[in-house]
Amino acid sequence: MTANINIKLKNLLKLQTIDSRIFDIKKIRGALPDEVQDLEDELIGYGTRLENHIAGTKNLNNSILDLSNKILEAKKLVKKYKSQQLNVRNNREYDAISKEIEVQELDVKIFQKKSKETEEKIELEKTEEMLTKKKIRERKKDLTQKKNELETILLESKEEEDKLSKEKTKSSKKIENTLLLSYNKLVKRQRNGLAVVIVKRGACGGCFNVVPPQRQTEIKEKKKIILCEYCGRILADVEEEVFEDKPKKKITKKKITKKKITKKKITKKKITKKKRTKKVK
Repeated sequence: MTANINIKLKNLLKLQTIDSRIFDIKKIRGALPDEVQDLEDELIGYGTRLENHIAGTKNLNNSILDLSNKILEAKKLVKKYKSQQLNVRNNREYDAISKEIEVQELDVKIFQKKSKETEEKIELEKTEEMLTKKKIRERKKDLTQKKNELETILLESKEEEDKLSKEKTKSSKKIENTLLLSYNKLVKRQRNGLAVVIVKRGACGGCFNVVPPQRQTEIKEKKKIILCEYCGRILADVEEEVFEDKPKKKITKKKITKKKITKKKITKKKITKKKRTKKVK
C-alpha cells in the first residue's frame, strides 16, 4: 500500500513539474491572449453598432421619402381643392373646401417639419457612423499589433510546449481518473497552478504555512495522500534539511592555536632569563 501511494505521489509530482513549466511559458505571454480576445470582442461590438447606424440611416431615408410623397399628395389636394373652390354654389361649400385646404396645408407644414427633423437625425447617424468606423480602424490596428506580438511569442515556445503537452498526456495516463480529476481541480483553483508541493523548511511549498513535525512524519511515511490544512494542496514529500558546520567552530580553533603559540613564547623567555641569571652568579 505504501509503495502504491509512493508511486502515485511520484507520478503527481512529475505531472506537476510539467504543468509548472507550461504555466511558466503561458506566463511569459502575459495578458496578450486576453487583450487579443478583448479587442476581437470589441470589434464585433463596433461592427454591430456600425450595422445599426447604417440600418438606422436607411430607415430614416425611407421616412424622408415617405414624407416627401405625403407632402406631394397634400399639395396636389390643395391644388385640387382650390380649383373646386372656384366652382362652388354657396358659402357652405366654400367654407368646407377652405377647411380642407387648411388641413392639407397644415399637413404639408407638419410633414416638412418632420422631414427636417429626420434629416438632422440622419446627420447624427452619419456622424456616429464615421466615429464608429474610425474606432474600428484603430482597434484593427491594435489587434494586428497584439496578434503579431503573440504569434512571435508562440513561435518561440511552440516546440517546447508541444513536447511538454505530449509528456503531460503520457504522465496523465499513469494517474487514476479520480485522482487526476482532483488534481486538475486544484490546479485551476490555484493562481500559480501548483497543486502538488513539497514541504520545505517545515512549511508548505504552496502557501508557506508551517506544517507540524508529526504531520511531516506522516508525509514521509507515504501511507496516505495528505493535503495542506490551509490551502488544500497535496503534500507529496518533505525536503531533507542539510546541516552545515558553523563557521564559529573554525574561529575558536584559530584562537586556541594562537593561545598555545603565545604560551610557548612566554615559557621560552622565562627559560632564557633563568640561564642569564645563573651565568651572572
